[in-house]
Amino acid sequence: MNALLKTHAITKRYGALLVTDAVSIDVREGELHAIIGPNGAGKTTLINQLSGELASNTGRIEFAGQDVTALGIHARARRGLVRSYQITSVFDEFTVLENAALAARGARRGAFDFWKGLLDDEVALAAARRGVQAAGLEARSQALASELGYGERRQLELAMALAAEPKFLLLDEPMAGMSVQESAAVVALLKSLKKQYTILLVEHDMNAVFALADRISVLVYGRILVTGTPEEIRGNEEVRSIYLGDEEIGA
Repeated sequence: MNALLKTHAITKRYGALLVTDAVSIDVREGELHAIIGPNGAGKTTLINQLSGELASNTGRIEFAGQDVTALGIHARARRGLVRSYQITSVFDEFTVLENAALAARGARRGAFDFWKGLLDDEVALAAARRGVQAAGLEARSQALASELGYGERRQLELAMALAAEPKFLLLDEPMAGMSVQESAAVVALLKSLKKQYTILLVEHDMNAVFALADRISVLVYGRILVTGTPEEIRGNEEVRSIYLGDEEIGA
């Protein structure tokens, strides 16, 4: 299976502090690939490098066969490499559908007429409706964002990312701060999106990771320790000693 995203020894340092250290990963088209690791391992920094929010000091990033190392976050998003949950601000005074339409338009345009005639932009509205439906918010499409609960708001952020019609989704801790019930709903939602999108997931909820991932990479002190299937990671003694411990995960 072809890799949609590949990194070649990407590094990010701040002075003497090395946060990501020669990270090389590949994410295959259609898979859900999870990144796990202890706090401070460099996971969010890696996501920032992949999205274009942070420039790497060294190394190369390829997306869909093209070198995107020098591209910023908006240029990468327009190519289909989209970061969810921090893709853009949610506007509380707008409806769910309007927020998704703004994201859809923003993915296509950098022009100054960004706000002009939003509800007349049928292409953006159609993409917004698809995103809202895929994120499970169709029944709430006319609700103001300010009326949403925490879990629904995270669903809206995902709807906005989907409205941008991505080829690849970067998800940074989508279940952070959620109740058990809300987390279960997001796991079910992500299962429904698998194979439709290529997804890189950073998440602390190990049960969710092992329920969702096709492959898992373990990041420790800024370096990839090992990559494998959930079964391989669960059975890896070095991973257990460093990170997972003795708990039964995803059993």
